[in-house]
Amino acid sequence: MGTVLSSLEPVGSLAFEQVRKLFNYCLKFPVFICSISPGLRHSGMGDTASAAMIPVPNLLMNTETPVADLSFLDGRTRKALITAGFMKVGEVLTHYPARYEDRRAFDGWPDRVEDDQTALCLRGVVSDVQLKRSGPRRSFVVLTLSPPALRGGLEGFARPLMLRWFNMPFVFKSFAADQEVIVHGRPKPTKTGALIIDHPEYEILNDTDEEEAAIHLERIVPVYHMRGGVPQKTLRRAVHRILEHLEDGAVPDLLPVPSGQGEFAGQSRGQAWRRIHFPESMEAADRARRYLALEEFFVLQLQVLRRRRQWESLAGAAHCGPGDLMRRWLESLPFPLTRAQQRSIEEIRGDLARSAPMNRLLQGDVGSGKTFVAMAAMLLAVESGCQAALMAPTQILAEQHYLNFRRWLEPLGVRIGLRTASKKEDAFLPLFSEGGGGDGDAKPQILIGTHALLHGNAELPELGLAVIDEQHKFGVEQRARLVRQGHAPDVLVMTATPIPRTLTMTVYGDLEVSLIDEMPAGRRPIVTAVREQPDLNQVASFLKQQFAAGRQAYLVYPLIDESESLDLKSAVKEHAFWEKKLAPDAVGLLHGRLSPAEKDEVMRRFRENDLQALVSTSVIEVGVDVPNASVMIVFEAERFGLAQLHQLRGRIGRGAHRSWCILTASGKNAEGLERLHILAKTNDGFEVAEADLRQRGPGEVLGTAQSGLAGLALGDPVRDVRLIRLARRLAVEVTALDPDFLLPQHASLRLQAEPESRPPVG
Repeated sequence: MGTVLSSLEPVGSLAFEQVRKLFNYCLKFPVFICSISPGLRHSGMGDTASAAMIPVPNLLMNTETPVADLSFLDGRTRKALITAGFMKVGEVLTHYPARYEDRRAFDGWPDRVEDDQTALCLRGVVSDVQLKRSGPRRSFVVLTLSPPALRGGLEGFARPLMLRWFNMPFVFKSFAADQEVIVHGRPKPTKTGALIIDHPEYEILNDTDEEEAAIHLERIVPVYHMRGGVPQKTLRRAVHRILEHLEDGAVPDLLPVPSGQGEFAGQSRGQAWRRIHFPESMEAADRARRYLALEEFFVLQLQVLRRRRQWESLAGAAHCGPGDLMRRWLESLPFPLTRAQQRSIEEIRGDLARSAPMNRLLQGDVGSGKTFVAMAAMLLAVESGCQAALMAPTQILAEQHYLNFRRWLEPLGVRIGLRTASKKEDAFLPLFSEGGGGDGDAKPQILIGTHALLHGNAELPELGLAVIDEQHKFGVEQRARLVRQGHAPDVLVMTATPIPRTLTMTVYGDLEVSLIDEMPAGRRPIVTAVREQPDLNQVASFLKQQFAAGRQAYLVYPLIDESESLDLKSAVKEHAFWEKKLAPDAVGLLHGRLSPAEKDEVMRRFRENDLQALVSTSVIEVGVDVPNASVMIVFEAERFGLAQLHQLRGRIGRGAHRSWCILTASGKNAEGLERLHILAKTNDGFEVAEADLRQRGPGEVLGTAQSGLAGLALGDPVRDVRLIRLARRLAVEVTALDPDFLLPQHASLRLQAEPESRPPVG
């Protein structure tokens, strides 16, 4: 016995308990001890192929086991899974069901359908299947499905159902007469009164033996999102077999939930996987989902806290002057800052005074005055003797910031530079102290630019504060490059797209948050109205009235050029229309394909009221500031997202005049029309953000790939607020006790807690 154990010394990643079980099992099969001992001795179990030789693979299998080594799956299944991208056991088990079908009792065969008919799960028999052509490259498959009872000649019991697939000729080869199938879809009536389901999901049951039936029938069955063409039955069978062979001990629990704590008491990861894939009831499936969602949020919170700790450990320096310069600037303003602005400045000032680098998110609705808060922060940094940089997402916005900074800071003598992709402004403003020392070639104290700040000859050796405006237009890598230009500078991120609190907690927990939750005095609410297919003559008449009163207008279109496929109007074509319609008033055109110089000229003329109307794409979404513009008409508005429309609307209402935002729609898109009516009811950006999150989900709102939410397969930041709070508390407790996860019970957390790149903000 000792000899055999000595041959198992180099076991690599095998846990001792698994080795002990393997050894005890092998005592029953001496022949296998002889055959596997040399492989173990020479490979250290690093060769997974030798592991596949063992007759009971569940003793070795864990979430990292390659699918190729699962001997209990046939070769065709293994190949299909690997081709679809399922390389390891854990990847199969975390491909969670998209929905469930209760196959203990199928839906009744439909005789008629309602307008709001829900999808049905039906069991039937193929009566006929045909492949038909509707053109040179167009085809459709039509299948006639009858209730099972019709096989016995009970004609008239229920009428057949038609199934149809367009341009999918391969479906024809899947079916044959008398096959028994399960279909899922929403039936609708045809002109002849027949019922039809287009593109239903289906499974063929004829090859289902008794063992297979226990997996696919007479139970609540998981239905998965299709991946790599793996059939539902193949994937479901593979998941079932893997769970049969997987011991709970091979699945490390990530959650530190003590026994006896609420609904999660006594649960484990392995149990949750079994219950979510093959639940005994829908309640059991939901409990498993909540447990696994809590685990996802917990891991995400660990990553957020690790990022925060890493940032706070960086070497930094205080970048806060005494405040005399900021005081002089505040006294020069013709209006007082709001209480929320003052509070945010004090929060930032406290961060700047510390040696640890600031990492703060400044949130505020469109027009709430974030730029003035950033300006105050940059003056504090400049007064401490360092540089401050502001990075904007577009050249238009960078140049606008430059003009505004010149307007407000030129009297104070602050040197300001502009650097964009197309120009470098060398005519810096007067020196820091009026009439003070230095020369005209002195470097700017405040540098404003686009991504050009990250490239070329940009030198920021004394960067103390980096302000990043609307970061979602850049990305994490660009942000990090700007930060690396200086020596662990303080970072202030501004966003005018309010982020719902659940997402702030979930994804941006490493950032301190300052919130500007009130608008400057005197701002009049924007009147927003939805109009379906408006009369353009009436629109033109309304615009001419506004122009006669000295006002200006934006006319926004979703595309630059005409789209035949989407039947959308384009900015270029409609500009010609409005030029004629609104003559003699001048109409400009602004879109992303214009050169920087052309954009500059268009915006200059619009700011100076040489142009009364500006036909544009969503290029004006961020930061464009023309106080005299009081009208915005968005055409095909249902093509825009809620948050984007709110940003567009924020381009008006910046002056003392009443402002109108008209959202036009075709009326064909009910969901899009609902979005527009939400916007018409409120000017509150946080309400808009919450509605946008509910409609599109966090992955769409932030961009799943780079949002940090790619790890959320089950967690939903909208409905799982309580789970997020619990995950946050558990993560704080664990990191306070064991920040580097060195305790044995936290070994499984070490890799999980490595921070992913946080998403851009805005």
